[in-house]
Amino acid sequence: MGERFVVVPVDRGVGVAAVGVHWDAVVADPAPDTTSSSSSSGGGIVEEKEAGEDSVFEPQDPNAVAVPILEYNREPNKYGDGVPKENSPFINNTENDKGNSYDGTNMALFEEEMDSNPMVSSLLNKLANYTNLTQGAQEHEEADDDEGPKKKAVKSPQMGTFMGVYLPCLQNILGVILFLRLTWIVGTAGILESLAIVCLCCSCTMLTAISMSAIATNGVVPAGGSYYMISRSLGPEFGGAVGLCFYLGTTFAGSMYILGTIEILLTYIVPKAAIFVAEKKEDQVDALLNNMRVYGTGCLALMSLVVFVGVKYVNKLALVFLACVILSILSIYAGVIKTIFEPPDFPVCMLGNRTLQNNNFDSCLKTDFIDNMTVTTKLWGLFCEGRELNATCNEYFVNNNVTLVQGIPGLKSKVISENMWSTYGPLGMLVENKLSSLDATDNSQDIYLPYVVNDITTFFTLLVGIYFPSVTGIMAGSNRSGDLRDAQKSIPVGTILAIATTSFIYVTCVVLFGASIEGVLLRDKFGDSVKGNLVIGTLSWPSPWVIVIGSFFSCCGAGLQSLTGAPRLLQAIARDGIVPFLQVFGHGKANGEPTWALLLTAGICEIGILIASLDAVAPILSMFFLMCYLFVNLACAVQTLLRTPNWRPRFKYYHWALSFLGMSLCLALMFICSWYYAIVAMAIASCIYKYIEYRGAEKEWGDGIRGLSLNAARYALIRLEEAPPHTKNWRPQVLVLLNLDSDQGVKHPRLLSLTTQLKAGKGLTIVGNVLEGTYLTKETESKKADQNIKSAMSAEKTKGFCHVVVSSNLRDGVSHLIQSAGLGGMKHNTILMAWPGTWRQSNDPQSWKNFIETVRESTATHHALLVAKNVDSFPTNQDRLGEGTIDVWWVVHDGGMLMLLPFLLRQHKVWRKCKMRIFTVAQMDDNSIQMKKDLQMFLYHLRLDAEVEVVEMHDNDISAFTYEKTLVMEQRSQMLKQMQLSRTEREREIQSITDESRNSIRRKNQGTSEGTNLSRQSSTLEDNQEDEAQLIHDRNTASHAAINDKAEAGLDRVHMTWTKDKLFTERNRNRECNSNVVVRDLFNMKPEWESLNQSNVRRMHTAVKLNEMVVNKSQGAHLVLLNMPGPPSNRGGDENYMEFLEVLLEGLNRVLLVRGGGREVITIYS
Repeated sequence: MGERFVVVPVDRGVGVAAVGVHWDAVVADPAPDTTSSSSSSGGGIVEEKEAGEDSVFEPQDPNAVAVPILEYNREPNKYGDGVPKENSPFINNTENDKGNSYDGTNMALFEEEMDSNPMVSSLLNKLANYTNLTQGAQEHEEADDDEGPKKKAVKSPQMGTFMGVYLPCLQNILGVILFLRLTWIVGTAGILESLAIVCLCCSCTMLTAISMSAIATNGVVPAGGSYYMISRSLGPEFGGAVGLCFYLGTTFAGSMYILGTIEILLTYIVPKAAIFVAEKKEDQVDALLNNMRVYGTGCLALMSLVVFVGVKYVNKLALVFLACVILSILSIYAGVIKTIFEPPDFPVCMLGNRTLQNNNFDSCLKTDFIDNMTVTTKLWGLFCEGRELNATCNEYFVNNNVTLVQGIPGLKSKVISENMWSTYGPLGMLVENKLSSLDATDNSQDIYLPYVVNDITTFFTLLVGIYFPSVTGIMAGSNRSGDLRDAQKSIPVGTILAIATTSFIYVTCVVLFGASIEGVLLRDKFGDSVKGNLVIGTLSWPSPWVIVIGSFFSCCGAGLQSLTGAPRLLQAIARDGIVPFLQVFGHGKANGEPTWALLLTAGICEIGILIASLDAVAPILSMFFLMCYLFVNLACAVQTLLRTPNWRPRFKYYHWALSFLGMSLCLALMFICSWYYAIVAMAIASCIYKYIEYRGAEKEWGDGIRGLSLNAARYALIRLEEAPPHTKNWRPQVLVLLNLDSDQGVKHPRLLSLTTQLKAGKGLTIVGNVLEGTYLTKETESKKADQNIKSAMSAEKTKGFCHVVVSSNLRDGVSHLIQSAGLGGMKHNTILMAWPGTWRQSNDPQSWKNFIETVRESTATHHALLVAKNVDSFPTNQDRLGEGTIDVWWVVHDGGMLMLLPFLLRQHKVWRKCKMRIFTVAQMDDNSIQMKKDLQMFLYHLRLDAEVEVVEMHDNDISAFTYEKTLVMEQRSQMLKQMQLSRTEREREIQSITDESRNSIRRKNQGTSEGTNLSRQSSTLEDNQEDEAQLIHDRNTASHAAINDKAEAGLDRVHMTWTKDKLFTERNRNRECNSNVVVRDLFNMKPEWESLNQSNVRRMHTAVKLNEMVVNKSQGAHLVLLNMPGPPSNRGGDENYMEFLEVLLEGLNRVLLVRGGGREVITIYS
């Protein structure tokens, strides 16, 4: 396979012969080093010979035909398949393969499948040459020149674990809280509780890192980092919600770093640069916050400009910022070691047991002895009304002496025992130690005196919220997965090592700070007792400025990194298209920089800067990071428990219990930090989730939530019994039989509207359609029909499933749908279809025959049937019907479907204002008043509000109109039959019609002579057909179960709203009356009426009379529900059945014919 043949087309000469084309012999080129420039065009390989090289075949005759030459080329190929290399790993991306010829006969068996199923060698060749573009912040100074001969080569990722994961995580984790707040946290919470805070937060991030490592090593993680992991694991809804929360957390982290930068600048580097200067001590906090707002806004604008101009500058400075962090931490450890031998001199001035701010005095003395004279010091002037020795002074100042306490006593001192326990207090509480003192009687003036006080109320949960941002940043490695040489190995190792390193640093710092620094200095947040020095800086070696400068640049770098990463995260979310209103933020400059996202990020970041307090911003971003980590753990737990086949992470040291513990810890920390911030963050995430679910684009990412849904559905279906549900739980599970036009468009979309109004989003809905043909020939039409139906369902807000069946004929297809739609216990119990309104105009009788067969099949399968006439006039989901009625004509009892349907419709806002009216039919012998009372009581027990009316149906003579209608119907039936018969068959049919007419007259004469002595034994086959096809028949449970038992079903077939005994009497009376009617009508009968089938006449009479009553009472109703009579068991009368229904529905606009499913669907019991 190392050698291949190449077909070389040679240009034809002028005047190519049209005939006589021939192929010359194939000549092999023996030259092993033959080279040619080849280009792929349409899959073919064109070889151009160099000038001066001898051609294998050169036509001498200008009129000769140039033929392709099969050239033997010894050019080696890596896998020997001749497929050009592609930068795509996707198997089905075969656009460039379709023209490739697969040489040789070894794989001829599979040659027809090569377009969709490439050879393994081709696939491996693609995968080997696949390069994942580096992610994160990249500067595209020059746009790619698509028309150029060559594109810029992409460097393969070369970063290892140390540079690619460990150091970035270290830089992101260590930051502003370590330098500005850790000493204060240790002094306030004590060593033990500080260790608890550190262990709690570090355990949370370590468990999250384990879950993240499992997800990150289960495949390539492109740009977006944690957002990509969560969205592809938990779905677009969770991914979008948590991704936006993570974006907000990263943005507020930028605010926190900027505030830390300004705090270091104005408090420790250039305090004189403050714009707002407090003249009084009580105004110092407000002045500091205003300075933070002004300088913070300016710093934000400058940093945003740097990010906008070029991210490459940020990336180049990253190592400088990281070096500052490492040097600062090393200087802290060096300073701690130095305190063993030579503690630094940072005295703290104490008045009694109270700590003093020594910014405004040099010596910690009340009076000084100068030139043999006792003079007062600056400290005296701060507590007394004058500098005189006899001036009135503060009582506490008079009662207590001033002492100097060493701020950094060192490791050898026993200060660790004093710093072991917490010292929480309210806002304004004085920072005190355990020295003895005499309290003053009046402490009201203390707030104006230069004491060191708490600037906020302190408690354990507040400190957890402030500290937690110092352990975030664990996602830095996974965000750079595309830059790593071996991401599957580097991400887990680098991230876990970074967390272990930083956890060690934090734990040792807590212990060392508590063992080396005096407690009052630890609780002095801004270093006012040591002349405004950074507290952690007093411990460092060789100079406090190492920490100050290092922490300043560290905060600057972290702020720039946040302003760089947050817009790209927002851009990744916007480009996924799951949040429609964020689409604009997916665009940027020509080089891909997210300009609009940067503007939004700067705007949100400004909100944090206006808060101005580092301690107030930290819990906010803690919430968002904790929520992100919570869902990372949830994603890993869900994927592990589901055991999906694609869940194969290379990192093996994970377990669902660890992920669940990490998730629980994150949730607990959220409420520990700030319960109201936690509720707000969860509310924001919930709103985003519901918005994406309602308006967002549907994405199929193979997420775990979908897998969880599949497992839950499988479990529920297995648990769901296939037996029909109890009457109390019965609701229509609808199979909608939809018709499509020739372009596969939906003919009656209002049928879907009616389904939506009937279901109100509850229960099962299956929308089915049948295409005639075979699936191999109708595959395209089937997929198009499926898409069109789904679009129509979406437009009509019909929630359900689509099922398109391709069958050899429509009748079998509908039968297959009715039998097989649904799964397990989730099957349909009701069929909804439209009335075939054009059946009379159709030349093909198969259309209405299919309709009748569907009616028969629904009866046989015990499904309820709803047939909507004039369905295109039904209201849409946007319509709101005004005052009106839904009229129910309850002629026979069908299990209560007629009662239940109006109630369900009125739950929808389209029908909400309509009232329900129930009409029932009474015969002459019935007590109409008692029937009305009984029906009202029945409805009362059913908890249905409806008006009741009993309509009496008199036994009038059969009118001439009825005879004419029947005559037209039968003549049309005969004509349709004759159109389908041959000439000889037509003659036989005419003879049979004549014989039938004579028999009919003979039967009438017998009826006249015998009078009312018709008995069941002497009834003819016609009478049996009458019993089988009664217009108004029983659909109750007993008769439905015995539908084929004709012997026992005779007396149960007509079941009005009265008792069975009365039914038997009524039937005998009707037969006597009918025979008398025949006698009376014979005297007025026209000659052509004599041949009419009297069974058809009686049915037509019932249809006409019932139609008159319905039109009279319900013509103005918004909707009429009516019992649907069943088709005759003798299929020869199918066309007559359609005529009966047409007469029954004549003059009515919106009608819903209802046939029960043979079981009770409504009950009076609770």
